[in-house]
Amino acid sequence: MADTAQPGPIGGHGHDGETRRDFLAIAATAIAGVGTACATWPLISSMNPAQDTLAAGAPIDIDISGVQPGQQIIVLWRSRPIFVVRRTPDQVKALAADKDAASLRDPTSAANQQAAYAKNVYRSVKPDVLVLVGICTHLGCIPEFVPQPGGSLGASWQGGYFCPCHGSRYDLSGRVFQNVPAPYNLPVPPYHFVSDTVIRVGENPPDSTFDFNSIEQI
Repeated sequence: MADTAQPGPIGGHGHDGETRRDFLAIAATAIAGVGTACATWPLISSMNPAQDTLAAGAPIDIDISGVQPGQQIIVLWRSRPIFVVRRTPDQVKALAADKDAASLRDPTSAANQQAAYAKNVYRSVKPDVLVLVGICTHLGCIPEFVPQPGGSLGASWQGGYFCPCHGSRYDLSGRVFQNVPAPYNLPVPPYHFVSDTVIRVGENPPDSTFDFNSIEQI
């Protein structure tokens, strides 16, 4: 069933307009970067529906046929950025091993930040495709996609999301690490596959009644 409720304030960061401005600024900065930044942060504006559709909170369809392994795209649903990632086989394997579990605040997704169909180590319907609301659960900033292991985030970093505002970290399933400001995992919106390459965000599978408005925090 489609979720058509109007969005309210997001976390403690302000209203949708403020978060939308933050999102567009960060996305624009990412796209303007050099090297692999352009490959990992494409803003797919052509995939976004009309403004009246967004305003109504209607479900949106996302064609992921062109998303390459290791790549993320961003679309808007209910004025919120939705991260869609095609995880690589190595990333799927690393998540299955779950070596970060002891360092995560909620490794089993006990908090109500997702539907039952996404309550697994991948937090997704399919292991290789991740769908998240891209808003940090601390103060509503937009986390950066940092899929490469190691680097400036340390030798133990296996890839995931880093929020540059206050240092919160999430793994490649959007699960938050311990000892960071963010209290919850990144939310998973209601969604399902209408075909092998098209995701409908804002609508549950037929056997689910998950209510996005029931989550702990966005």
